[in-house]
Amino acid sequence: MAFDKANGRIVAACRLPARLLVLDAGTGKTVASLDTVSGTDDLFFDAAMHRIYVLGGGGQIVTYSQSSPDQYTEVSRLSTGPGGRTGLFIPELKELLVAIPSKGSQDASLQIYQVQ
Repeated sequence: MAFDKANGRIVAACRLPARLLVLDAGTGKTVASLDTVSGTDDLFFDAAMHRIYVLGGGGQIVTYSQSSPDQYTEVSRLSTGPGGRTGLFIPELKELLVAIPSKGSQDASLQIYQVQ
């Protein structure tokens, strides 16, 4: 989960079904519901860019753009690697880090994405 303090919105990702939900923190009402990546573990709200980044074990980062407190649009899906559901967003550096676990012949790695 993440919190958009300026607009009083709680952002949460559900695994089954794979949905991104945006809730009004004052009323608890769902204001947006969108498809997202499977196996979500981490998500981040980027207040400066008005974006949400969702990391999923399905091997993708899904990015949403916030056009108003109740309006969100999917803008991209980037492939990471199997199991890449854990990460860290560093707003000051405009970086999104994604940990890819070791699996079979795949070595563990850390991927760094620049937010633009």
